[in-house]
Amino acid sequence: MDLTELRDKIDAIDEEIVKLYEERMEISGSVAEYKIEHGKNVLDAEREKSKLSKLKSFTHNDFNALGVTELFEQIMSMSRKKQYALMTDRGMFGKTPFIPVDKLDTDNAKVVFQGINGAYSEAAMIAFFGENVDSHSVSTFREAMRSIDEGTADYAVLPIENSSSGIVNANYDLLTEFENYIVAEQMISIDNCLIVLPGVKESEIDTVYSHPQALMQCVPFLDDHPSWKQISYSNTAMSAAKIRDDGLRNQAAIAGERAAKAYGLEVLRRDINSSEGNSTRFIIVTNQKIFVKDAKKISLCFEIPHKSGSLYRILSHFIYNDLNMTKIESRPIPDRPWEYRFFIDFDGNLNDPSTKNALRGLREETRGLKILGNY
Repeated sequence: MDLTELRDKIDAIDEEIVKLYEERMEISGSVAEYKIEHGKNVLDAEREKSKLSKLKSFTHNDFNALGVTELFEQIMSMSRKKQYALMTDRGMFGKTPFIPVDKLDTDNAKVVFQGINGAYSEAAMIAFFGENVDSHSVSTFREAMRSIDEGTADYAVLPIENSSSGIVNANYDLLTEFENYIVAEQMISIDNCLIVLPGVKESEIDTVYSHPQALMQCVPFLDDHPSWKQISYSNTAMSAAKIRDDGLRNQAAIAGERAAKAYGLEVLRRDINSSEGNSTRFIIVTNQKIFVKDAKKISLCFEIPHKSGSLYRILSHFIYNDLNMTKIESRPIPDRPWEYRFFIDFDGNLNDPSTKNALRGLREETRGLKILGNY
């Protein structure tokens, strides 16, 4: 047979596959009806495992066995999604513990940030809550999370991601450790400066202090000064305060101009970032499960089975429900070497049927699913 004849045969087979697929989906709807009526879960993992094993036995070589496994994993995944969608159509949305509110109570709020006067976190807090915000600071991110957990503050402002140096690992981990939730975000421009005691020249410097993220954001500038000793500090503003307190001309800090003014220091070099448009995304966190009614972004985390294809199948819930995933990260799970927890951001609102449908599937097919916030 020539190529045209071969393609005609493939077209005929594909047409039959489509007919059989639609027939299977129709039966899946009947299965969903039965499960709804009898209160059964959509996912039956043992049934699927047994069926895949049987289907593989019908093949004649390893290549086809692998292909049939992948094909029917997808078909069964589509079948489950069909059942989830039917449950949603019937009004079986499932309850979410998050309460919608018209707006956040920011006027009477007590707010905590990590660092001291002049810190970027303080700048983000002021940008969101205003200059007259009732606030206090703590030394660590953990203390900030504990403050809202214990009720000494209503909100915490925490950096979560920088446009050039990436995520703030510690705060991703703290979101899983504490029962605190994201209710808003605030982006601010990060203009890192080289800050010194008044009158100090660049040739006198041999040591520079700053937060690890700020040091990473200024790698090209620091590479031009290989003799300088770089020392990580818990906060950019704290590094500026150290320069003032130590009073040593050989020391410099990398921090914002706001910190320089706060501690009577001089900006020796401005805009030493590695990239233009350097900015940091801060999250506003509270201990209440609330979300503003017109929220447009959802953050969540989950664990999945440690086997081939697990993440691929989980992400299909976003595709099937036409949800735009905007970010994915992974973090190691403590005491479980080489296993990871995944963090995902996607566009959506907890009241949207498509979001509820996706979350229903994710809840059944992942481990430890946690909605980190809708904002």
